[in-house]
Amino acid sequence: MSDSILRFRLPIVAAPMAGGPSTVALGRAVASAGAFPFLAGGYKTPGALADEIAELRATAPEFGVNLFVPSHNAIDEQTFAAYAAELADEAAVYGLTLDPVPISDDDAWDAKLALLIAQPVPVVSFTFGLPEPAVIASLQAVGTRVLASVTTPEEAARARDAGVDALVVQGSGAGGHSATFNPARPIDHVSAADLVRAVLAVVDLPVVAAGGVDGPDGVRRLLEAGAASVAVGTMLLRTDEAGTSPTHRAALSDPKFTETVVTSAFTGRPARALRNGFVDRHQGTDVLAYPAVHHLTRELRQAAGRAGDAERLHLWAGTGWRTAPTGPAAAVIDWLAGGV
Repeated sequence: MSDSILRFRLPIVAAPMAGGPSTVALGRAVASAGAFPFLAGGYKTPGALADEIAELRATAPEFGVNLFVPSHNAIDEQTFAAYAAELADEAAVYGLTLDPVPISDDDAWDAKLALLIAQPVPVVSFTFGLPEPAVIASLQAVGTRVLASVTTPEEAARARDAGVDALVVQGSGAGGHSATFNPARPIDHVSAADLVRAVLAVVDLPVVAAGGVDGPDGVRRLLEAGAASVAVGTMLLRTDEAGTSPTHRAALSDPKFTETVVTSAFTGRPARALRNGFVDRHQGTDVLAYPAVHHLTRELRQAAGRAGDAERLHLWAGTGWRTAPTGPAAAVIDWLAGGV
């Protein structure tokens, strides 16, 4: 990728992983190895995000911050209440009662944008859609390079037209939430390499490829497909510096988990996770109401994590999870760079 977009030694990016795994320590470690770190702004208060930015800036002057673009889709309250009732037995295991009234928020969108304009960072990326072109321009006006996460060539063209500087092209094998603009769209299987080629056929912007990386060969294949750099997330989940929960870490190496699936059961948005009991019991419901479902299940998932209950926890993982290594993140980055 052009030095005018991301500045780093290796063509590897540490993907932002909201909810805990992306830590300042992880950012420092991957930066020290020559890769480009991202902080995950999702689910954090503006104050907590400001603190993390200040910490990382002190030792890694080049880094990015990822934000979730808010959803304004209407929620069918009757369907939502029915899903809350469906989950009652799951919650009862931990003595919890789920609120059938949906809670929605915009993840402090305006306050986080104000922070990033008042205290500019080198790069901001957006997931779950596009902000208004004026928002993109306001960030660029303070010297920030702006990236948009896309999952189809059509989304890539819309991002280009909105004025972004580069794209994060996410194949279906990526762990965690799909970046799709339309959560109701079926997440068809498409490799990141094939998607990169399809996007570059219609959009002339630098591309960060993401999804399904399982080692050095996976990185090399995406670079050969035309990506300027490769984002890795699942490959860092078990590293020493990641904030991945002990229950999640253990599940990633547990042989009883044999596949990943795309499910909206945990948060109301499609996301790839290890197939577990919760997925099997609720996969067919498909209540597309993010972030309301995220809030509905959050306390339950937190309780499951504390109890070591991997059957009720959102075990985000990409298709390459089997090869995710343990040890220092810098060593993992060096290993991944071996295919470059």
